Amino acid sequence: MKVPFINLAKQYSSIKDEIDEAIGRVLERGWFVLGAEVEAFEREFSAYCGVKYAIGTGSGTEALHLALLALGIEPGDEVITVANISAPTVAAICFAGAKPAFVDIDPETFNLDPDRLESYLRQRKAKGRVRAVIPVHLYGQAADMDPILETAAKYGLSVIEDACQAHGSEYQGKKAGNLGDAACFSFYPTKNLGAYGDGGIVVTNSGETAEKLRMLRNYGEKSKYYNVIRGFNSRLDEIQAAVLRVKLKHLYTWNGRRRRIASMYSDLLAGTLLKLPVEKSRARHIYHLYVVRSDHREELKHHLEISGIGTSIHYPLPLHLQPAYHDLGYRKGDFPETEQAALEVLSLPMYPELETEEIEYICRAIRDWI
Repeated sequence: MKVPFINLAKQYSSIKDEIDEAIGRVLERGWFVLGAEVEAFEREFSAYCGVKYAIGTGSGTEALHLALLALGIEPGDEVITVANISAPTVAAICFAGAKPAFVDIDPETFNLDPDRLESYLRQRKAKGRVRAVIPVHLYGQAADMDPILETAAKYGLSVIEDACQAHGSEYQGKKAGNLGDAACFSFYPTKNLGAYGDGGIVVTNSGETAEKLRMLRNYGEKSKYYNVIRGFNSRLDEIQAAVLRVKLKHLYTWNGRRRRIASMYSDLLAGTLLKLPVEKSRARHIYHLYVVRSDHREELKHHLEISGIGTSIHYPLPLHLQPAYHDLGYRKGDFPETEQAALEVLSLPMYPELETEEIEYICRAIRDWI
């Protein structure tokens, strides 16, 4: 049996008529940038998250970049996040002219450790202002936001949720996106809510922040050809918005299926030598990824590959050890939990269209290897 790591074509075939109709509607209207589809999707997505405002952007990275600027982050300011992620979050901090700073993770959830955040801020001796923290809701489970928000308030920090892997995730009964000063989502095609190209969005309950974001994404225009501030070109286009409107209607069902798949994995792999994902009682995990840990990750990955099963590693080298960010001054050993996770994590196939027999085949292959 062949089981790919992800199969986007299978999802398209299940909603083909709806998608084709939505794209055709845009083509027939002949309006492709910042039109009726974007406005409608912004209303629908803000309602989904339970927030007042949503502002579509060109990507999740640009959503983070513009959110930082809208909240007043300036060149030289320090922004705290984690290092066990891919580059976009830190790239956005650098786009804003700010300096990334890292805090180690909770090894069970892979999310920012609130105790280490507070300890870092209490003991920090570096020059410059710390202005914001970006907790990343990694793999689909929200970070422990209550203590993070408490610490941020104590030190006067803005909180921007990186919810790029957390469409529909919940914390204490509230949707991801409705927890900080602003939150950013990516609609990269592989996400739980994915477009057919790049796209992103910022959500917020602040009217002032929302107004600034609308200007920032469109050259700083307050009205057509009147530029109030210096802005950028970062706009969610009409075709992607139309696609996302269709998919948003299916998101609850798809996330439910992901949770059932995760439950099957956990049941079938219980008692093995693998460390399985942990869902905290405060959270509703939507399993953007199902990530296991193994001391023999590379051997397991190879065994699954020759068994026809696709896997991936999210992520193999922490950002504080990446050549692109060597100038930040970090060294191996600075974040032991982050570094250990990078040696052990392995993502198994996870998408709503996975069949039960495919899940059983994957788990048999893992048990055979063990």
